[in-house]
Amino acid sequence: MPFIPLPFVVAILLTLVFVHVIRRDEEGVRNGPFLALILLSVFQSILSGLRWGYGVTAVMYLAPVGAAMVPPLAYAGVLRLVRQSRAPVTRRLLLHALPALIIVVLLLFGREPIDLVLVAIFVGYAVAILLLMGKGADALKLAPFEGSARAYRAILFAAFALLFSATIDTLVFLDFAMAQGAYVRPVVAVGNLALLAILSVAAASAGAPVVPVEKAEPVADAALPEDGQTLAAIESLMRVKRVYRDADLSLDRLARKAGIPSRQISAAINRATGKNVSQYVNEQRIAEACALLEESDRPVTEIMFAVGFQTKSNFNREFRRVTDTTPLEWRAKRASLNAI
Repeated sequence: MPFIPLPFVVAILLTLVFVHVIRRDEEGVRNGPFLALILLSVFQSILSGLRWGYGVTAVMYLAPVGAAMVPPLAYAGVLRLVRQSRAPVTRRLLLHALPALIIVVLLLFGREPIDLVLVAIFVGYAVAILLLMGKGADALKLAPFEGSARAYRAILFAAFALLFSATIDTLVFLDFAMAQGAYVRPVVAVGNLALLAILSVAAASAGAPVVPVEKAEPVADAALPEDGQTLAAIESLMRVKRVYRDADLSLDRLARKAGIPSRQISAAINRATGKNVSQYVNEQRIAEACALLEESDRPVTEIMFAVGFQTKSNFNREFRRVTDTTPLEWRAKRASLNAI
């Protein structure tokens, strides 16, 4: 029976993830950096399988360069959900290509520091991602509200997975320094599995997101006088124009509709309600869904789309979070009360 290295299995799984994301997002805007990250990881896993499964040592000149490209692609993918970059494309490409260029220079003139430089690259970009997420789910201004909570948690996990990968690289470096690589194979195997986790989460963030049950963010400060005006303007948009029905509504799009800076909207809602904007908008959707369930015989799926949700799983999760019951249970309870 032929021997199939574990990294090859990882490469196959990542290929399936890539195909799934492409099919899932075929009608929407795709997150190019995340897709490139998946393909790069397929390539890296194949190189790892050739190196540690079949002893092909020549790939050791390609693997470090590919590894240096992983964190910049992860960061660029997150940035696509946070803000629209105003920097020229050429400048951004050169900036994020710098880690790979540094590794190429080290391969040509001195390999010794490569492992430590890779650790620094992974840690640096992980910290940069965590700083981008400092405002919580509201940091994802370009992500639809329906999926911003899931994307936020996924991105946090990806950042910590990058830190875990840096730990793996450190262990490999120490193993070669202290034990001549005696334990490097199992360490690399674990590292590949961690890489699979990173990419699976990144794909979840890039495509159609799912909103989990989420605790309200604590109120950081007392409400300010101007918060009332901001909240009144947003509530007017919700009641009169019902902007929450827009399935692609994001903090950035809401800010444009209201003519109010997104940071001001986020801060006002957080201080006044103790919730983030995603929770606030989804509660508006659920409120109308409850009314439609009580006042009409429309199917639950039709109501779900009407109020701005795109998937039944998201709708059911948010409905249970807000009402502590399912849509069908809500309809049955209201019908029994009205019959009395």
